[in-house]
Amino acid sequence: MLPKRLQTWIDSQYENPRGVVGTYIGEKMVRQHRVEVDWTIEQLHIQPDNRVLDLGCGAGDALAQMLRGYNHVHVTGLDRSPTIVRSALRRNRVDVQTGRAEVVQGDLGTLPFPDAQFDRVFSIHTLYFWEDVPAVLAEIDRVLAPGGSFVITYCDGKADVTWDAIASIVREQFIPAASALNLTDLVETRGPDSRDYHTVAVSGQKPI
Repeated sequence: MLPKRLQTWIDSQYENPRGVVGTYIGEKMVRQHRVEVDWTIEQLHIQPDNRVLDLGCGAGDALAQMLRGYNHVHVTGLDRSPTIVRSALRRNRVDVQTGRAEVVQGDLGTLPFPDAQFDRVFSIHTLYFWEDVPAVLAEIDRVLAPGGSFVITYCDGKADVTWDAIASIVREQFIPAASALNLTDLVETRGPDSRDYHTVAVSGQKPI
């Protein structure tokens, strides 16, 4: 077992990757999360000319997957980590240069985008780190265009263990806050297991 201080430092790198170790962890997460990425993209039901925002985009793998899979789509990635933003920019360099993609540094609680800019907003494995769930949802609602939708993917357990804390966040904070914003069609969808972790997503829509 790792010393507590070292384990705390490693955990902090997953939340906010930094330096050489952060770059390595970003690439490790690309390999680990491919199942969730592919499944989440399917849940988005992307249409031609959609503008898509990935909150907590990591090293930019989901952006790259969408750009390969859809000819007429514009993708934006946001991450709090300058280290990981650089990785995402490298991975999507050509599409950034041609204007199909952009990657920016920013915080989920104060998104640096105009109102109603995106048709789809998604996030994978960030919900655990939302310090203020209603505030993040309010920002998602703000940047979504009328009729736009969101998908928030996370894991709520591993093998035979259920993570009650994340289930409580969804039940007691996320769903009530989304309902208070008048977001509709709120659905929890069970996804494929990934490395024995149980994948689930909450999706919803902004009324027209």
